[in-house]
Amino acid sequence: MLRRILPAFAAAALMLGGCASPAVSEARPAATASAKGMVSAADPRAAAAGAEILRKGGSAADAAIATAIALTVVEPQSSGIGGGGFLVYHDARAGGLSTYDGRETAPAAATPQLFLDAAGKPMPFREAVPGGKSVGVPGNFRMFALAHEQHGRLPWAALFEPAIRLARDGFDVTPRMREMIASRTDHVGMTRGGRDQLLDASGAAKAVGTRIRNPDLAALLESVAKRGPDYFYTGAPAEALVRTVTTAAKNPSAMTMGDMASYDAKERDVLCGTYRGYRICGMGPPSSGATTVFAILKQLERFDLKALGKDSPEAWHLIAESMRLAYADREAYLGDPDFVRVPVAGLMDPAYLAGRSALISADKAMAEARAGTPAGAPRVGVTASTPEAGTSHLAAVDRDGNVASLTSTIESPFGSGLTVNGYFLNNELTDFNFVPDKGGAPSANRVEGGKRPRSSMSPSIVYAPDGSVRLAVGAAGGVTIIAQVAKAIIGVIDWDLSAQEALALPQIVAMGNNVRVERGTPLEAMIPALKAKGQNAVAAAPGFKANAIEWKGGRWVGAADPRSEGAAVSE
Repeated sequence: MLRRILPAFAAAALMLGGCASPAVSEARPAATASAKGMVSAADPRAAAAGAEILRKGGSAADAAIATAIALTVVEPQSSGIGGGGFLVYHDARAGGLSTYDGRETAPAAATPQLFLDAAGKPMPFREAVPGGKSVGVPGNFRMFALAHEQHGRLPWAALFEPAIRLARDGFDVTPRMREMIASRTDHVGMTRGGRDQLLDASGAAKAVGTRIRNPDLAALLESVAKRGPDYFYTGAPAEALVRTVTTAAKNPSAMTMGDMASYDAKERDVLCGTYRGYRICGMGPPSSGATTVFAILKQLERFDLKALGKDSPEAWHLIAESMRLAYADREAYLGDPDFVRVPVAGLMDPAYLAGRSALISADKAMAEARAGTPAGAPRVGVTASTPEAGTSHLAAVDRDGNVASLTSTIESPFGSGLTVNGYFLNNELTDFNFVPDKGGAPSANRVEGGKRPRSSMSPSIVYAPDGSVRLAVGAAGGVTIIAQVAKAIIGVIDWDLSAQEALALPQIVAMGNNVRVERGTPLEAMIPALKAKGQNAVAAAPGFKANAIEWKGGRWVGAADPRSEGAAVSE
């Protein structure tokens, strides 16, 4: 398998291989077009940070890194340097595609029983999240450094300048940020850093429009910019992080300085498959994104979704059925490939997916969607996964046509609730399955020392039939990320929508025997029709957030989810 692949694709269906703080508009985001570079992110100030780097001559990798660092400042509830991420990168000059793994790792001392109580029962999720035990070794800085080494143009320190200004000079609380803080004041206020940053004297969320300054984070970013990424993992920042998690009042961790120093970001094998002549490329394990998004699409290829259209209950029924099958395989087989055998080739084999597709009926829902048996599948114990949330996606393109699709997360909103040096630490280890085995067979996603938890992050790049980049897309929202990305790609390819229109489409998420449709959208009105086909369909509150950039009409067009405060900013 190749670490990189070339977009001169073979015919085979599968190959593995100064930043101001503008006010956030309450209006639905509009698409932004440019003949040069573009950044789309979940916060306009972070997108502006990336666009600033592009104007200075930075590459798409430089812009993506600067945007991600800025998100640490302005979107502390979702992502940042206290967590990890995945990057999919198209190098226009080399004609290749690379994927980078910055997923967090469990401390070496972690065991499969990490989240079991004294009686051997799994801890309630809400009790496992707060404190040190849930914190994985952050991977973003080492991933940024690896991508910058291979694709960067500007000096490392230059990528920090917009974020340092935002942290030092301040930024205003937005409606979404205040809502997130207000819903979790106890969690946010676990440490003095969180209280001082985000809560007022009464312990309530700071009001919309309040200017927040974060000098501790500005100082840390200045140090890492000057001394390099290794300083974060071996110097005073690492000592402060380890001290914070091991002395936490709740669920102290066994993390050591050795765990921090030994963290290694990895270039992973690229995963791609064809759907209606388009090439769908994404992140392989420990992400479950590429395999599951592709399965959803490929299983639908025999159905004429274009003829059915986006307003057809039958189309959404078919999408739901395909999601149920793909998520079942995800639940069974996806995990860290350095610890478990993940049958990637089998999961993405067109013949296998054709067999899975044959289980889908246009008239009636499956009684039960079970995992299949792809080639190379190991014997695994399928145990329940835990909830996922949070996360932030961004996309960046530069004037030379390089494309970055990057998803970053600290897991739950405000992560573990712990802060150090002005940023929140992740609770990524709760992405592991708490129950380590079933029927004598280990879960693919059980806890192990040094292991990376399975992720739903799905940064993707879609190539048109002529081999050119058509779309860079990704989303936030835990396990729903996969469904959001698949829906967006269907919207663009099958229904000829713009990326902006595709992101705005109502969302359906189908796992197990449950189908959730987005409340307050045309999908809610389809519930009776879906139930008539046997779907256990219910309306659920929206919690979605996606970003994209597409090549259309000879220019780059940025898109941001209208449910979010996101924006696309041109160079």
